[in-house]
Amino acid sequence: MALRRDLRAKDIMSTPVISVDPETPVHRIATVLAEHGIGGVPVVAEGRLVGVVNEIDLLHRHEIGTERVAVDRSWVERLFRVDHAPAEYVKSHGLRAKDVMTDAMASIPEDEPISEIALRFDSRTVRRLAVVREAELVGIVTRADVVRVLAQNASALDESTAHGDEAIRRALKAELAGQRWWRPEWSTVTVTDGVVRFHGVIETEAEMDAARVAAENVAGVRGVEDRRMRYAALQVSM
Repeated sequence: MALRRDLRAKDIMSTPVISVDPETPVHRIATVLAEHGIGGVPVVAEGRLVGVVNEIDLLHRHEIGTERVAVDRSWVERLFRVDHAPAEYVKSHGLRAKDVMTDAMASIPEDEPISEIALRFDSRTVRRLAVVREAELVGIVTRADVVRVLAQNASALDESTAHGDEAIRRALKAELAGQRWWRPEWSTVTVTDGVVRFHGVIETEAEMDAARVAAENVAGVRGVEDRRMRYAALQVSM
C-alpha cells in the first residue's frame, strides 16, 4: 500500500448516499438517522441536492414536548423585529422533510483535494459535506472519512521498507528545507544506523520538537537525538 497525499473527494466519499426526498415523513427521517447512526441526511429531488435534515432540525418537536414556547412581544417588537415564531412552528410541527430541512448543505465538487476538505472541517459546525457533480449528489464526505485516510497512511508507513542512512538523511533534509522554522546554517543532520542526530543551535525548544517529528516521519528512523544548544544559553556562556 502506497502513501497517498493527492486524494480527492471522489476517492474518500461514501456512496451510495443515504438520502430522503422532500416529501419523506419526519418520523421516517428520525428512523433513518437512528438506524444508520448518522447525524444528518441529504434531501434530494430528481437527483439534485435541495437541503439537509440534521439532528438539530428535529430537536424541538411537539411530539416529545421540546418545541420552543412563543413569547408574547410588544407591538414595538412586532413592528421592528422579525417574528421567528411562524418558522419555529413549522419546524416543530411540520410533517415532511421540506418543512424541517435546512435549505443549504455545504457541498464540494468531486475533485476537491483532501487538504481543502480538511480546511472546511476546521469549522466546528461542519461535520459532513455533500459531493456533487454538476449539482447532482454523488457522495458524502465526513470528518471520519478524513481520519480514515490517516489510519490507512499509517498502515502504509508501517509496511514501507526502511531506508539506508544516506537515504534517510536526504529525505529528512528535503522535508526540513520546506519549513520556515528550520535554519540549515544553524544546524547539521547526521544519521548512523537509523539514528538521527542534530547538532548546532536553536532559538526555541519548539524547534527541537518540530525537528524530532520531521525525523520520526521518515521511514527507517530508529531514534532521534537532538544535541543542539539554545541560542540564548550560548550567548550567556560566551
